[in-house]
Amino acid sequence: MADQTKYVPSTPLPAARTGVLTPFEPGTRTLEAGFRVAPQFRPLTVETVFDKDVAMRLRDGTTIHLDVFRPVGTEPVPVIVAWSPYGKAQGTSISVMGVFGLVGLPNSTVSGLEKFEGADPAYWVERGYAICNVDHRGIDQSEGDSVLWDRQDGRDAYDVIEWLAEQEWCDGKVGMSGTSYLAVSQWFTAAEQPPHLVAINPWEGVSDVYRDLVMRGGMPDTGFARQLQEGSFFGNGQKENVLAEVDAFPLMTELWEQKIPDFEKITVPAYVVASYSNTLHTAGTFRAWRRMASTEKWLRIHNSQEWPDYYDEANVEDLRRFFDHFLKGADNGWETTPTVRYSVLDLEGGDEVAVPADSFPPADATSTKYFLDASTRTLATTAPSGATEVSYAVAANPDAVSFLSRFDEETVLVGYPKAHLFVEARGADDMDLFVLVQKLDRWGTPLQAFTVPNQGAMAHDLTDHGATILRYKGSDGRLRVSARHLDEQLTTVDVPAHTFDRVEKLTPGEIAEIEIDLSPIGLRFHAGEQLRFVVSSRNLLGTLMPAIREYVGANAGTHVVHTGGERASYLQLPVRTAR
Repeated sequence: MADQTKYVPSTPLPAARTGVLTPFEPGTRTLEAGFRVAPQFRPLTVETVFDKDVAMRLRDGTTIHLDVFRPVGTEPVPVIVAWSPYGKAQGTSISVMGVFGLVGLPNSTVSGLEKFEGADPAYWVERGYAICNVDHRGIDQSEGDSVLWDRQDGRDAYDVIEWLAEQEWCDGKVGMSGTSYLAVSQWFTAAEQPPHLVAINPWEGVSDVYRDLVMRGGMPDTGFARQLQEGSFFGNGQKENVLAEVDAFPLMTELWEQKIPDFEKITVPAYVVASYSNTLHTAGTFRAWRRMASTEKWLRIHNSQEWPDYYDEANVEDLRRFFDHFLKGADNGWETTPTVRYSVLDLEGGDEVAVPADSFPPADATSTKYFLDASTRTLATTAPSGATEVSYAVAANPDAVSFLSRFDEETVLVGYPKAHLFVEARGADDMDLFVLVQKLDRWGTPLQAFTVPNQGAMAHDLTDHGATILRYKGSDGRLRVSARHLDEQLTTVDVPAHTFDRVEKLTPGEIAEIEIDLSPIGLRFHAGEQLRFVVSSRNLLGTLMPAIREYVGANAGTHVVHTGGERASYLQLPVRTAR
């Protein structure tokens, strides 16, 4: 591993990432009820003990620092851990306030004492929990060199959890919660099986750095990885240079395998939260949900964006029921919560949420093949008898082809779509393909929906093309055709998975049979509305986040999609039985 992991010097926290409580001031103080860290934030409602910049030594001798907020008194309490490379006191920083403004959340939603994307002490301490915000290895004043989403995170978090369980104020029960990076770290930590980790709450998170972050579909799309590497992991040592690693190791290696948690070892009770619309985290969250070994696991699929959903009052109360049950032993009926609660998007103001099911996809969803017909540009459940083809020139406009299907009756899709295509590159030996399932109204207009409260002019500007986490436009997928080799162990009937361990270039005239996984879907079509399936050489949705570099497909020549006959390309859709 040492010969593959690459580092670059880190730098101290910049002003924009610095919060009111960032200065290094070890010690314990009591924050009075009514305390506000700054005027725009939510006040504390109870006296709170604040253990600041507590030193803790990891198994290899590295000293890291953490903050603990806990109830006043001598009765031991459970603790919820927030683990990420974002400074533990960053909740009041300009950068975090900017994120809240971007999505349309007032700063008064939180106390500012929370770790960015983590549980708020103002709520949890009042209800008998401690909150531990960690500056992990290499972050701010913590020693060592930081890594990005790695099994090293899991080992370090194991040490912290076991240390916390021994503190006199802790009753020995530890949970974890948080969104995004704080969710990803939970996969890695739970896989290490720390004895005192009782329950986890991953709220939308990547679960495979190669497949979800740096090489999606086998393409070196590193725009957000660059933002993550350069805009966080601030400290006094070194930070992992994942951008250099992508250049050096474009295929799956041990380096990338260490950035996939051992799902089979995740056995702790888990309340997992996902969405269809988070183009960074959706695939990874559902993958982890499918593969984790926990026998007590719940999935809720919401219809908005991770931050508004995480801090929504009703959802916080729902999470407390989960933690009360497992961390406090409360007989509150949590075990009767449906295993899955999914949403069905309408994109016209009629979303359905919290639909109960025993599984995802639900048992009443059937994988149905819709065959492409190049001659009519339609999709149908019967394959064309004759072989036809349709093509586009990569350098032309349009650089895409699409196929339509109109639904005569209300149709609901819930589950995992995939594309099974026969494709050819003329004048090139490879293809970067992007695919998209769109909903059209009955007049053929594409339907979309914001996922956040902020729907102002700037939000429109950002999301016309890009910033896809803020506006949902459909279920998408992508694949570099030379990376088409399927992983026989991981591939299922509904979800193809690729090994990404080899390059299989196309030869002149070769027609490749490929499978592309699209993001999970929950979408209602009313009678007369249409589904459009698009195949393109162009990144159809744009960037994941605002202000990052957009990946441009490495394409040339002409792309050909073959349909019908012996090369019956199809789009497989999970169709729910009519209710």
